[in-house]
Amino acid sequence: MFKRKIIYYPLIVLVFLAFYLYVANGFIYYRIGQGNLIMPPRENSYTMGEGKEIKYIALGDSLTSGVGADKYEESYPYLLEQKMAESGLTVTSRNFSEPGYKTYDLINIFIDSAIASKPDVVTVLIGVNDIHNHVSQEEFKKNYEYLLGRLTKETKAKINLINIPLIGSDTVLYPPYDYYFNRETNNFNDIIKELAQTYHANYIDLNTPTKNLLKTDGLHYSVDSFHPSALGYKLWAQIIYDRLNY
Repeated sequence: MFKRKIIYYPLIVLVFLAFYLYVANGFIYYRIGQGNLIMPPRENSYTMGEGKEIKYIALGDSLTSGVGADKYEESYPYLLEQKMAESGLTVTSRNFSEPGYKTYDLINIFIDSAIASKPDVVTVLIGVNDIHNHVSQEEFKKNYEYLLGRLTKETKAKINLINIPLIGSDTVLYPPYDYYFNRETNNFNDIIKELAQTYHANYIDLNTPTKNLLKTDGLHYSVDSFHPSALGYKLWAQIIYDRLNY
């Protein structure tokens, strides 16, 4: 009887651990889904400011679409355009982003149109969905390098690569997923930084100055504690603009 208990206890622990991991992983996407967030409607392009004319395009996913904000004018690409215009430029912007997009989707849906718009300034923020969909580091690097290679060869734009922020507060990412996504985000950001150096693109570190803030709930988050709020995007826009090459 004693020997049976020795065998059963480890099995009970393993079953409980497996159940916890399953529930904790599912809870991440349950919380995101329960937020019922939608992409704010946007125009095909925006023009503002007076001065030398430049074209700015933003490539990305829901974070670049402004999901979590009430209107597109609160998204970080729009706020970046405002700041560039205030510096004495006439800026025309277009946003090539869609919620849920991965590097593969930018290649297949947006890259041709983005290049055809003949941009002078480009920002790229992509990779969160690659991580959450378990895209391998090898595939991510191949896709990201393809995007960067085409932008470099087929445009004269100043290219800004924004690294991946660790989004999801501690009420969404329970242990060990907080550790897992932090590790994966760091690994993917190392790839982006390496490619930025190889292709002489401007690397913008959004992750480091926001990591501690994004670990906890607050007004910087929308209702799902994953996508930023208008305040969160405003903070992002300032960090990005201070490091932007335009």
